[in-house]
Amino acid sequence: MRCPFCGHEDTIVKDSRPSEDNSAIRRRRQCPACGARCTTFERVQLRELMVIKKNESRTVFDREKLVRSMNISCRKRPVKQDQIELIVNSIQRRLESSGETEIPTKIIGELVMDALKELDRVAYLRFASVYKDFQETDDFRKFIDINLNLKK
Repeated sequence: MRCPFCGHEDTIVKDSRPSEDNSAIRRRRQCPACGARCTTFERVQLRELMVIKKNESRTVFDREKLVRSMNISCRKRPVKQDQIELIVNSIQRRLESSGETEIPTKIIGELVMDALKELDRVAYLRFASVYKDFQETDDFRKFIDINLNLKK
């Protein structure tokens, strides 16, 4: 594997072990040229998934994009990175094992919303505000009343 710091052609694996949820192999690597260290994760990909966007365009499923969007929703919340990784792993496995190769964004969004609702309600609301494209403060109120059962 190429060094992400200096671009040297090969890195040395210093340590390998399963990730906490056994869904990947975690490898600590060191570059013989610059001495920098990095961590890589090796995951099994059952099939390549295509995501069908709202405008009907298609793009390859990007696991890291899903992690980033969940990180934004969970920022400054009592949610650990490991919890996000577990959710993303679960969503990816469900999508890959569904038998479908083309997945609408709506399905992915709903899976994320279901997981965040159980994990952290503020993160759930943050994600929903982008996913559902809230435009007004009333959109928040309506969503909370319908989905979080917090009516007074």
